[in-house]
Amino acid sequence: MKEVLSQFGIVEENVDLETLNTYRIKTHTKYLLHPRNEEDVQKFVNYAHENHLSYFVLGNGSNVILSDTMYDGVIVKLDQMRQIEYQENEVTVGAGVMLNFLARDCLEHGLCGLEWASGIPGTVGGAIFGNAEAYKTATFTYLKSVRYLTPDGVIKTSPKEELSHDYRTSFFKENPGHIILEAVFCLPSGDKKKSLGLIADRLQRRLASQPLEYPSAGSVFRNPSPTLPSGKLIDELGLKGTRIGDAMVSVKHANFIINLGNATGKDIRSLIQLVHDKVEEAYHIDLILEQEYKDW
Repeated sequence: MKEVLSQFGIVEENVDLETLNTYRIKTHTKYLLHPRNEEDVQKFVNYAHENHLSYFVLGNGSNVILSDTMYDGVIVKLDQMRQIEYQENEVTVGAGVMLNFLARDCLEHGLCGLEWASGIPGTVGGAIFGNAEAYKTATFTYLKSVRYLTPDGVIKTSPKEELSHDYRTSFFKENPGHIILEAVFCLPSGDKKKSLGLIADRLQRRLASQPLEYPSAGSVFRNPSPTLPSGKLIDELGLKGTRIGDAMVSVKHANFIINLGNATGKDIRSLIQLVHDKVEEAYHIDLILEQEYKDW
């Protein structure tokens, strides 16, 4: 199988995924595939469908909760697709580019608008998928178009206006099976020095308010409304510090679950469910999970 998969990119076998997910869950995959370009992705997906081969795309692993058992399939990482091209105020970028790297690289080319993303540890593809946001600015704000592979193996390019998106969600999250390959952002010109100052200020805010010293996957639940943060509801119930195994509700930010060292995917899922149920019981609010379970 490894020889077959090598047609579609760089292949690794029996891969430890602990460093490939930000919760640092200890788990493995039978195969890890790194396609070199969109043609590799297209050919692989067609092959997988024809041969009933299970697979899924993993970005930086910063918004997922992996299963504890070995994945007997193919995990696809688009980390070879990291091209960035500038043309006036437009930047075309591969799905595997890290969003925080793009934010700073744009500043070197005189473009601003992505300062909010400088502290987000996700890929461009993952950010579009979940319409990542911070400081009241979202990925779709400056997005112009997306190039992607449909579930039936066709590569399409769609303008933002044709792709539904909302708070922490998008067409791609609501329609699994589409693979984001590339995106175009249209950004305003800016002042690099001013933008770097803004980035530094926001980094200090993140350090002060978020448990960045521990493995986590960011915010666990979406906020029920702009004026009602999930973290506030969880905090009011006294759930900070609640533990299941080595998974714990952060004492610094109640909408973060952290790994104290050896948390399993099961620990994290159980703690998420406990918090969800406590909030629903107390406030009759059904918190929506922002992170994604990867079951296999």
